[in-house]
Amino acid sequence: MTGGIGMAAQNKTQPTDASVEDHLAAIADPVRRGDAIRLDALFREVTGWTPRLWGDSLVGYGRYHYRYASGREGAFLATGFAARKANLALYIMPGYTDFGDILSTLGPHKTGKACLYITRLDRIALEPLQRLIRAGLDDLARRWPVDPG
Repeated sequence: MTGGIGMAAQNKTQPTDASVEDHLAAIADPVRRGDAIRLDALFREVTGWTPRLWGDSLVGYGRYHYRYASGREGAFLATGFAARKANLALYIMPGYTDFGDILSTLGPHKTGKACLYITRLDRIALEPLQRLIRAGLDDLARRWPVDPG
């Protein structure tokens, strides 16, 4: 059902049954593919969850359910990443809390409201990245129900 207040609107991006491993193996650029495979291992280690492919490009770990005061509700990946042509987009910061202290030790990156963009994983400090994934996930779980999805 889609619609206005009080109705559940479907998110455009939904979890699929497609193979995450096949998706990662199909990334054409060898550096981006290697980074994506390393990120998958890192996210699995930090979250303890098996990923699902959301839409055709988002590798997601867990899911959260939200319901806004407007009545709109839905579910989306709790954390994850997408290997884009220009960069790696990491969905790790729910946008509620300032993680500047961790970000300052990460290495070269750009941020959006809920995304962290990096060009290459070998330019990023992995320990702060692990802390950021965990902190973002913990922050999200304080606000919305999160499960392994």
